[in-house]
Amino acid sequence: MENRSEQDETILDQAIQGNEAAFSILYKDNVKKIYSYIYYRTGNVSDAEDLTARVFQRALKHITRYKKTSVPFSAWLYRIAHNLVANWHRDNQRRKEVPIEDHVDLRSKQDIPDHEIEKKQEVEGLMRAVRQLPSDRQMVLILKYVEDLSNKEIGEIMGKSEGAIKSLYHRTLMDLRDYFEVKE
Repeated sequence: MENRSEQDETILDQAIQGNEAAFSILYKDNVKKIYSYIYYRTGNVSDAEDLTARVFQRALKHITRYKKTSVPFSAWLYRIAHNLVANWHRDNQRRKEVPIEDHVDLRSKQDIPDHEIEKKQEVEGLMRAVRQLPSDRQMVLILKYVEDLSNKEIGEIMGKSEGAIKSLYHRTLMDLRDYFEVKE
């Protein structure tokens, strides 16, 4: 019986050769983590869904160009997602939209305990701070904390050494600490 890694390689080989059923398996194995990454970068469900679909459309269109290396297939998908999100941010800076939720609280604050309001505000503040970071630093945090990847795995995805990821991660945490110290 083949082990999981050999099965994954076989499925990837079949997808590269144009087998749509094999690509469907790759899609099912990766869609949740790609969606999570994009959602944390955009903060918007509908944009995350749209961009996730575009990642897999682009991957399907260009799968025959994918070069198998020691880097996992998911790294290629993350790179596509990273590029699409960067384009999305660039386009959105040209046309600023303000969500209605920013102006209208649809629930009465009296219905929510104070500690929940404070926790929500802290999370929103952290997400605002993270979204102001350069995209490579956002990517490190999302892959580390949301996807629970190791520095080595993050390095493979981002095309950097494990040491470079450790350094980038450390600098990012220091910048966030400084940001919140200034806010207080």
